Amino acid sequence: MYLLGFDVGSSSVKACLVEVGSGIIVARDFFPKVEMQIAAAKPGWAEQEPETWWKNLKSAYRSVLSQAGIKSDEIKAIGISYQMHGLVLIDKNKKALRPAIIWCDSRAVPYGEKAFHAIGKEQCLSHLLNSPGNFTAAKLAWVKENEPTIYEQIYKLMLPGDYIGMRLTGDVVTTVEGLSEGIFWDFKENRLSEEVLQYYGFDKSFIPEIKQTFSVQGTVSAEAAEELGLKIGTPVSYRAGDQPNNALSLNVFNPGEIASTAGTSGVVYGVLGQVNFDPLSRVNTFAHVNHMPEQTRLGVLLCINGTGILNSWMKHNVASTLSYKEIDMLASQSPIGSKGISIIPFGNGAERILENNETGSSVHGINFNIHTQADLLRAAQEGIVFSFQYGIEIMKAMGMDIRIIRAGNANMFFSPIFRQTLASISGATIELYDTDGAAGAAKGAGIGIGIYRDNNEAFAGLQKLAVIEPETKLYNQYKEAYELWKKRLTI
Repeated sequence: MYLLGFDVGSSSVKACLVEVGSGIIVARDFFPKVEMQIAAAKPGWAEQEPETWWKNLKSAYRSVLSQAGIKSDEIKAIGISYQMHGLVLIDKNKKALRPAIIWCDSRAVPYGEKAFHAIGKEQCLSHLLNSPGNFTAAKLAWVKENEPTIYEQIYKLMLPGDYIGMRLTGDVVTTVEGLSEGIFWDFKENRLSEEVLQYYGFDKSFIPEIKQTFSVQGTVSAEAAEELGLKIGTPVSYRAGDQPNNALSLNVFNPGEIASTAGTSGVVYGVLGQVNFDPLSRVNTFAHVNHMPEQTRLGVLLCINGTGILNSWMKHNVASTLSYKEIDMLASQSPIGSKGISIIPFGNGAERILENNETGSSVHGINFNIHTQADLLRAAQEGIVFSFQYGIEIMKAMGMDIRIIRAGNANMFFSPIFRQTLASISGATIELYDTDGAAGAAKGAGIGIGIYRDNNEAFAGLQKLAVIEPETKLYNQYKEAYELWKKRLTI
């Protein structure tokens, strides 16, 4: 038996086949082989055609089926992961009315800010756990005002994963997790937010039927079966946004567990066991994949723009002849604290954790008589870690007891300095794994259909590559460097 997972991103669509008993990935692929086009008719806009996602999904599926050499009737369930916060609009014939407005489109910012002040800061944060910001509801408000002819034809609004689910099954459904990332969900009342719908003047009928994240949300239709070669009736039994799904793929389900990524930008995603929010809205809070009325499980999302991009900048401008591995080796020659150098890494735009201030990147404490290239390179990595810790402290203030950080073995987590500094300053054990979003979606589908009793059974075979424990005896040195970094941070 096999499980099929799709991960619909903004650059590609990934597919993965997982063997049920062993949990082993038997085939994986992605399409297109170059990044999908993002259309930007005006500065700050970002759109994609939903049909393009579907086309690449079909190519990825056919590839993994061919690689694995199995028959379609051996696939027992399908799971979907998708790029968060997008807006797809369909008419009564279930056809897209316009290109999708995707996560990185910023045109709706003024609409979210107006709603935040009109509904009220306290009301928004205590009920929605977020400012309406630039999320799906605000994007729909932009369409209502600027494209009234399209707005009048709306039958349903969807997140990108809901659209893919509809193409597979013919059913238009969504989840609480999806509605929460669109800023449509009232956590205090455990229902759709009447305040958001009323403020924007949205018709409640636009909202699809709500299904549980782990449940049969529909079955493969005859039309989809013919297009893809799937078996009619195969259940689609899981869907989630990419960050909650990344946490799921690392078996992050319980309070105190953290999933992290550190590429060009960095993400720390932690599970909170109580309804809470940051009063300054420096992090986002959504329903996690296992959130239920009787079991509060919220995903607190910390996103930092200026992380790995600093390390890349240092390579190209300070150490252009060195590989990243050689940079790590050279940086290790500098002691903890980089002999007093601090680098503020926020040079990639405004940062939410800094209350949307754009501080820029800066270097502090250079002494031309003692400092070397090694000190600069280490200070860059420490500065990235300290930005993570700055956000983690916000999460701790919300009641999160952070004990374990799980991450894929990639990007900044390849660096011994980065991961050891993060473990030591945060006090958390770091676990590195070999997994990806499509594999997580496949196993989520197994939970949704009951093939796995729970997440522990589903991820029993998850391959742990390394464990990094905090250097408790050196904590004071890490703490001293971090406190100096914070002192030099000007917001």
